[in-house]
Amino acid sequence: MVPADAAGCARLERILFPGDGPWPEEAFLGELRSPHVRYRVVRDDDDGVVGYAGIALLGTGSGAEAEIHTIGVDPSAQRRGIGRALLTDALAAADAHGGPVFLEVRTDNEAALALYRSTGFSVVGTRRNYYRPSGADAYTMRREPGGSTEGQPS
Repeated sequence: MVPADAAGCARLERILFPGDGPWPEEAFLGELRSPHVRYRVVRDDDDGVVGYAGIALLGTGSGAEAEIHTIGVDPSAQRRGIGRALLTDALAAADAHGGPVFLEVRTDNEAALALYRSTGFSVVGTRRNYYRPSGADAYTMRREPGGSTEGQPS
């Protein structure tokens, strides 16, 4: 992702998460300035953003962990494997970094939950009224390094 992609990501956020405080362009630009955050985008033939994902790689050694900050795919491009490819790329970076990976996801987002479970995530908690302004709940999910779910509740 380059700074010129931030407006396209913000446009998709408004489409995908209208009642959940979609990130503005400035938020994506701030993420790009952070040394521990990595973003990828998928562009269409006209160089428009059709998908994006961001992950923070935090700590080092035994204290290493990662957090998926956001992931989204234009509704017109969904069900083509773009989200899975973006997530797979982010998880490869996390696995190279070491430690578990965390994320939050709406409790009613069945498509995202299925994707995350299929890549080794399991629910470890619930955050009530996490999304604003909608007040929707979120699950906190965790994935062990390499995708192992041993010892994790589903």
